[in-house]
Amino acid sequence: MTKNDNTGVEPFHIDVAAIRAAARKLDDGPVTEGYQGNREEIVAMLNDALATELLCILRYKRHYFTASGPGTESVKAEFLEHAGEEEQHADRIAERIVQLNGEPDFNPAILTSRSHAEYDASTDVREMIKADLVAERVAIESYRQMIARIGDSDPTTRQMLVEIMGAEEEHADDLRDLLQ
Repeated sequence: MTKNDNTGVEPFHIDVAAIRAAARKLDDGPVTEGYQGNREEIVAMLNDALATELLCILRYKRHYFTASGPGTESVKAEFLEHAGEEEQHADRIAERIVQLNGEPDFNPAILTSRSHAEYDASTDVREMIKADLVAERVAIESYRQMIARIGDSDPTTRQMLVEIMGAEEEHADDLRDLLQ
């Protein structure tokens, strides 16, 4: 390679032949040789996040179906909306696990032990909102720690977690507003 006369720096060059040769390892799917993340660790983190999202779906659904009393229709609508968004998060996480050549763990027998958040069986609407806000705050901090751990080693997973964390922050804000 020759240095650029203006900067003294070698120009960027992609070794297309090497990339094409490495791309023929089809069993790895989207995970290329340049992937720098610890796949096993990231898949394990994502499976715990999946368990958290699944438990949150169940908690929000329970709150949606059991909340009752005057003026609860808007709260119930919020619970249902959040349940749907948590399901989208779970789907994205499961898809990413598969992309990393892992297996998403939907085993209901160990769901609660792997989840960062807790299930809630409150019957009082205000207590339901509080439990959901606590769970959202747990999810936010869990995602923040996963994002920090992954760093720049897996930008795709990191970006997904940042987006999900942003949605969880919106949920927490919605719930806080409901308490006021």
